[in-house]
Amino acid sequence: MSSSDQSFHDRVRLLYEGRSKRATRFRYGLLIFDAVTIVFFLATAAMPLAPWLVAADVLLAVLILADFAGRLWIAENRLRHMLQIYVIVDLMVLVVLVSAPFLGQGWAALRVIRALRLVHSYHLLHDLRRDVRFFRLHEDAILAAVNLLVFIFAMTALVLVLRGGQEPGLETYVDALYFTVTTLTTTGYGDILMTTGTGRILAVGIMVIGVALFLRLARAIFVPAKVRHKCPECGLLKHDPDAIHCKHCGHDLKIETEGAG
Repeated sequence: MSSSDQSFHDRVRLLYEGRSKRATRFRYGLLIFDAVTIVFFLATAAMPLAPWLVAADVLLAVLILADFAGRLWIAENRLRHMLQIYVIVDLMVLVVLVSAPFLGQGWAALRVIRALRLVHSYHLLHDLRRDVRFFRLHEDAILAAVNLLVFIFAMTALVLVLRGGQEPGLETYVDALYFTVTTLTTTGYGDILMTTGTGRILAVGIMVIGVALFLRLARAIFVPAKVRHKCPECGLLKHDPDAIHCKHCGHDLKIETEGAG
């Protein structure tokens, strides 16, 4: 690799991983792009695959592929990088975006799983904790809410792909979303039923995992928030806001407050 290539490689790496204002703005730009694509995927999930929608998917696929290639290029261990869940999700989304015109609207609904990338980057989380007070105060609740919403929309897409048109009353994305939410909340109005083994296993998965995620969100909202501060002795990351000693090892803590310099 030439010195000029190496220099460009370093510049790209610093954009993704650096601590400069330019790198921070770049990562916030990626966050905005992720949010826009997710909103777009959700808004068009129930739409037929018109030519304009296919063209938009291709454009988004090119942009996602560029981001994917950049992250892979700067990764120190590329095999380990490829095995990360969010990288696998991006690969799946790329496959769906390219193949949806041939596989149909049901498979196109799987584009929403890209929401798994949202705020799950280590460097982006660091930026948000540093720059956004609201995020610092409510990080657990925000992440729990994101995980629950991602689960709902991902399971909706899966229900539509696997059982759409094969179960009574389950024909469209809206039907699948309605079934997923009523199953997760254990409301079960009974107007859409799973009559096969596969469908019932899906319903059980929605209830078990969905209720667990919902309880995690409720706990994050109603249980007093912890402050993220790494204990220098034992490494415990979360403590009570007024803690002066680590509950795990008893080491003195110096937790910064909003008024600290």
